[in-house]
Amino acid sequence: MRNSLADQTHSLAVALGSNQVGPYGSPLRTLMAVRPLLEGLIGRWAQSVEESRPVTTAPNDVSSALTFSWSPLQQTAPVGGPSDQPSYLNAVLLVKGLEVKPASSAALDLLDALQQVERSFGRDRSQEERWGPRPLDLDWLFWGDWRLDHPRLTLPHPRLHLRCFVMEPLLAAMQASTPWLS
Repeated sequence: MRNSLADQTHSLAVALGSNQVGPYGSPLRTLMAVRPLLEGLIGRWAQSVEESRPVTTAPNDVSSALTFSWSPLQQTAPVGGPSDQPSYLNAVLLVKGLEVKPASSAALDLLDALQQVERSFGRDRSQEERWGPRPLDLDWLFWGDWRLDHPRLTLPHPRLHLRCFVMEPLLAAMQASTPWLS
């Protein structure tokens, strides 16, 4: 079993957070609603990346090879931003079995899709305060050991190692997936 960050070469991770009521209701309802959407979105994205590669071997169904491991939900105090904002509900999704080679265009496609999900859950980046309350925050943490320094996306996430509210759920997701009960 791979339980080290260094061993996640065929994985990617996304952190989720919510501390504001949105179109789906409370932060708990928001994270419950986004969970299956993220699995579908990442599965379709991985399949499209695989299909865009030159065929050198028999095609395979990338999305069926993926495994989704979810951390438990964790309530945390906000870090930065306004001092009077509510606590966050956080989790991490670890996607294992990603056999596609990282590329900037594919990374930006997934970033765009993640930000579209945020918008559909009520987030408006143009109107919010940095580190302020939000109905949904999706942060792409890493894609294997690949490094990207693009004006829109840095991988691995530059503050990943500084955030207990990300590291603790990430380590939990590496151990085993957790069902979320309402």
